Amino acid sequence: MAIFSQSPDIQGERQYGQDVRTQNVVACQAVANIVKSSLGPVGLDKMLVDDIGDVTITNDGATILKMLEVEHPAAKVLVELAELQDKEVGDGTTSVVIIAAELLKRANDLVRNKIHPTSIIGGYRLAMREACKYVDEKLAVKVEKLGKDSLINCAKTSMSSKLIASDSDFFANLVVDAVQAVKTTNARGEVKYPIKGINILKAHGKSARDSYLLNGYALNVGRAAQGMPTRVAPAKIACLDFNLQKTKMQMGVQVLVSDPRELEKIRQRESDITKERIEKLLKAGANVVLTTKGIDDMSLKYFVEAGAIAVRRVRKEDLRHIAKATGATVISTFADMEGEETFDSSLLGFADEVVEERISDDDVVMVKGTKNSSAVSLILRGANDFMLDEMDRSLHDALCIVKRTLESNTVVAGGGAVEAALSVYLENLATTLGSREQLAIAEFAESFLIIPKVLAVNAAKDATELVAKLRAYHHTAQTKADKQHFSSMGLDLLKGIIRNNLEAGVIEPAMSKVKIIQFATEAAITILRIDDMIKLVKDDQENGED
Repeated sequence: MAIFSQSPDIQGERQYGQDVRTQNVVACQAVANIVKSSLGPVGLDKMLVDDIGDVTITNDGATILKMLEVEHPAAKVLVELAELQDKEVGDGTTSVVIIAAELLKRANDLVRNKIHPTSIIGGYRLAMREACKYVDEKLAVKVEKLGKDSLINCAKTSMSSKLIASDSDFFANLVVDAVQAVKTTNARGEVKYPIKGINILKAHGKSARDSYLLNGYALNVGRAAQGMPTRVAPAKIACLDFNLQKTKMQMGVQVLVSDPRELEKIRQRESDITKERIEKLLKAGANVVLTTKGIDDMSLKYFVEAGAIAVRRVRKEDLRHIAKATGATVISTFADMEGEETFDSSLLGFADEVVEERISDDDVVMVKGTKNSSAVSLILRGANDFMLDEMDRSLHDALCIVKRTLESNTVVAGGGAVEAALSVYLENLATTLGSREQLAIAEFAESFLIIPKVLAVNAAKDATELVAKLRAYHHTAQTKADKQHFSSMGLDLLKGIIRNNLEAGVIEPAMSKVKIIQFATEAAITILRIDDMIKLVKDDQENGED
């Protein structure tokens, strides 16, 4: 029942009971239906046009949801959920939204049948724990068993639904090489793969297959002046975060000048300050200067004379990565404790060489042979901006997936295998419980089947038949001890048959699946708990008084 009441003390409307729940579920279904058709190796892309007419063509769930300006408060939860999945795992954003929406829809049906939301939430929580445990114990396979190919297969699986699926062999190798190149070991001895150390540059022209991996960190900017050398080796790099332009006096500083000749001295001193700063840099031994701000044309000549490379307007993010890779310190001022301006050579970073190269029509500055961590750059080639942007997003997903596989070392079969297995397992589990949660867990189990169903529908195959066969295989795997290997049976969507996806090389990191289950359940529970919505109306009279 819903009541739209406008009581004299609260200016607004209140909806409660079943109405709010149904409304929330409908809103979440609507969001999930938008991304549904982009799931899987034969998923379709979305074209999004924003209010100023910029076009984005993408298959990435998180990107699609970010671009949609979702108004409904409950649907916003799903958008944030996709972003969280993107941050934590990097891939699987579409699946997590679809599962969350399905869980909600089923929960809503249960509430209609007079089952209290608290019982459903308890059942969902229990099912989530059991599902995660089952994935870790029974379905996950150690990477050592599968060798280096498993990394390439993970990358290929991640790319299969994207634009670059046709060249996935080529890009998967590129991605695996890139992730392995940035391998670092931190102080505690853990091996980490910082994805941020991989810089992705987009250059127009040639075909996607002409993309390549460069050893070194590439900056998408050229030298500040043509007179500078194109190559400096070995490089000593200064990373600055301030202007090397003629210093102007601060606002509000008043200078009373009685003699007009003094004016010229003031101007001279202004340009000398910058000159002294640059001399301090060069004296400390810097032969490459990177700054996020500008460098005056007057000041450039000092660098040209010294045979140093200066680069202006470097992105802050790039500067931080270079500082980290070369061991430099990013400084935002020369001032020291005594109020003097100094620059110490210990603040410099080191690299084997810094060179300027031409890639298609752009000049890029490459920092090669860095001292601390090795940085690599992926140079993407493609026909147009949309293609390049989408390649960038696809590779980001694949890089994250390879990183997760390397760090967690366990994978599971893809193509709906895990979901089908969990569905069968949880259904059997539900029948053993004599408590109220039984129905909720049974619905939770059903919800997982949405993934193989959507995969089959997107591939224009008979979903009902395929899902039934898939469940039969998994039921056999879980009841007969000698048929354990059936637990990695999944869909082959190109031929429309069931196959062993571990052997076929369709695999994903186990962590990605576990996170999907956790996040989707949490999101569903969050929305399910809501049974009252109060919208406040702005009071016009008060604003006038303010």
